[in-house]
Formats: sequence, structure tokens, C-alpha cells
Amino acid sequence: MEAPLLADRYTLGDLVGRGGMADVFRGHDRVLDRAVAVKVLRESTAEGSDRARFTSEARTLAQLSHSGLVTVLDAGVDIDRPFLVMELVDGDTLADRLRAGPLDLETAGSVGVQLAEALAYAHERGVVHRDVKPANVLLDPGGRVKLADFGIARLIGDTVRHTQTGHAIGTAAYLAPEQVQGGEVDGRSDVYSLGLVLLESLTGRREYPGGSVEAALARLSREPEVPADLPAEWRETLAAMTAVDRSARPSADQVVALLRGQLAAPVASPGPAPRAVMADTGSATRLMTEPVTRVAVVPPDAGTHQPRIDRWGGWLAGLPARAGRRWRRTEPHERGVVAALLALVAFLVVVALLDSGSADEPPRDETPVQLTGPLRGAVSTMLRALEVAQPVSGAGEESAPVEDEPTVEDDGADVQPGKGKGRDKNKDKGKGKNKG
Repeated sequence: MEAPLLADRYTLGDLVGRGGMADVFRGHDRVLDRAVAVKVLRESTAEGSDRARFTSEARTLAQLSHSGLVTVLDAGVDIDRPFLVMELVDGDTLADRLRAGPLDLETAGSVGVQLAEALAYAHERGVVHRDVKPANVLLDPGGRVKLADFGIARLIGDTVRHTQTGHAIGTAAYLAPEQVQGGEVDGRSDVYSLGLVLLESLTGRREYPGGSVEAALARLSREPEVPADLPAEWRETLAAMTAVDRSARPSADQVVALLRGQLAAPVASPGPAPRAVMADTGSATRLMTEPVTRVAVVPPDAGTHQPRIDRWGGWLAGLPARAGRRWRRTEPHERGVVAALLALVAFLVVVALLDSGSADEPPRDETPVQLTGPLRGAVSTMLRALEVAQPVSGAGEESAPVEDEPTVEDDGADVQPGKGKGRDKNKDKGKGKNKG
């Protein structure tokens, strides 16, 4: 059987879709030798309003040129049967795709962005689609999305109606509340329908099922149920798009921005992938894929024990800085006292060196016994004045170690243990008598 031929140019092939008033066939353009989609008004359609809608769709699509909209290539009438030639989109509809299950967030977001961009383009030119639903969303193998079927689209503010006033037109499950009530529609009506399409894409279920009347009236009694397990940004966007009050809904341009922001948002990951390191097992080398934890080797009692020389070395190293800070905080009259004490210590040291040094006896490193007592007293007085040896607790300065305090040991050749102190006193007494 020979394939039908329209206008002596378009050969009709397999039926690829059916609408409320027309059928869509895969066709072939014999003039340009290319595959096309041909939409033909059914013969059983006798109402003048259907013909008017068909003609309106052709004229509307002819005014629009966008990558997210099906492109019109030609239009005409063959034996009193209007037809519309459009680009052929190979692939499934979104309705077909959802039969296999819901979409992931990234795919649903990409579909939503492309549809919102196409709607924003149409709205800017005063065109409202009025029938956004999964069956009118075409998906090609390359991931592109196209919005089809502008059969009931109309210009915003157009006074020519193809339906009776107060009569709802569109697919009941996706109608906006104002469409159900037969009120005026604008671009935000398409945004509501797109919100229901995205919600169904994420959940895999139609939000308002049932018959036409039941589905249409359900949205007037309750708002769509947005799953709580969706990310907060998605919940807020879907709730805004499907608000009953259309003044609270975002525009299609705003939906594009919202969905793009969600696609660009970073996705939480369980952590960086483990690095592959080589571990020696003794007999062979194996690949380890688990993260390697470095363990520091701590010697026993490292946290409580510190060599004595290290403690005193650190304390003495910080002594000049602490003394300098204390000196800057000292009052002028106190500085005079400290300077006098330092001068006394310096004088005693010089006297001791002159007294102990001679040509016949090599100099000794030890402090002379007769200066041990005065030096101790002078140093102690100086340290108390500077408050370095015992800084005030909580002042932020390091305290000197309290254990194992350094002592000045007398030479055993000159002073016997336990007797050196007594000998010094006797010498002092003798000196006193001679002076008298």
C-alpha cells in the first residue's frame, strides 16, 4: 500500500503520537529529502474551534525560534485537512521516561532549566503554552529537551477565545488553580504546571491523579506534597512554583536562576578517595587502598619527664627577655635600687678576681669561699626586686623550675662539709678584732 502524500510533498509514515484533535506522523520531505514530523488534524474533528486552534498553533510557532521549542517548517491544507510540518525529534517523551522510574536531581534539574528557558522565551513574546505536561516534553538522545504541542497556546491579552469563558482547558492533572477556575492565565500558570512536572520527575508519581474533575479540584483543596527528603533548596523552589496564589510564584526567568544555582551547588562527598600506597608485607609487596594513618612514636613518659639540663636551659634562655620586660615595667626609683645592687655585685666579682689571682697560682674557676655568702644575698635580693625567679602566677610569663634548684658548691679542699660555715664566721670575727 502506497504511503499517504500530503501536498504532493510529504510522505506519511508511522504514527508517533496522538493529541486531543490531531495525530502526529513520522514523515519524509520529498523536496528537501529529510525526515520531518507531520501533525494532521483528524477528519472526525468537525468543530470550528478545533480548526481555529490548529491554525493558531501554526501561527504561534511560526513566531517563535528557540532551541527549546519544536521548530515549525511548513503548514498547509490538503483536501480540507490542515497539517503542520515540524522538525522531527528522535527520542522519548518525558512521560515515557518516567515510566521507568523517577529522575535523579541532576537530570531533573537539567530538564527543568531547559524547559524554563523555553517558557521564558515564549513569555517574553507574549505566548502562554497552557498545557505543560510530561507528554509534551521531548527528550533526544543527546540530552536536549524540547517543548512541543502549542495547540492551546494563546497570546497574553488576546481577546479571541477558542473556548467558552469559565471553561478550563488543558490537561487536568497539571492545570494551575486559575485555569481550573476558568480565570485569566499568564506565564505564571505555565510555571505552576512546570512545578508539577518537576515534582513528578523526582517522585515518580503524579501529584493529582484520578479523573479530570477529581484531579482538577484536588489542587483547590490542598497544596502539592513536596517530599521532606529532598534538599532544602529544591523544596523551597517547588513550593514557590506551585503556590496557589500566582503572585507568589517566580517567573520562568527566576526559575532558571534557581535551578541553575542548585545544579552548581557542591554535592557533599564522603571524603577524598584513598591514596594507593605500597606496603611491605615481608614476602611480597601488595597494594593498599585504605587511607594510611601516620602514628608518631612517643618515648615512655615523654609527656611528664624532661631532662634537667633542658628545663634549666630553656629557663635561662628566656631570662634576658623576661628581665627586659620586667625592667620596662619598673618604676624609676626601683630602677635605681636595682642598678645599685648590680653595681655591688660587679664590684664584689672584681674584688674577688683581683684577690684570688696571682702569678704563682693559676686562676681558679670556683667562686672564692669568702664571697659565696655575699653573692648569694645580692643575687637573691636582685631577683626578688625584678620578680624574675618567681613571677606572679597568671601573668603570662614562664616560671622557673621549682625542683632541683642549682646550688653553689664549695671546694672540698678549702671547706669541710658541715664546717666551712663555721670557719668563715671565725675568720670574720678575727677580722673584726684586728680592725678594732
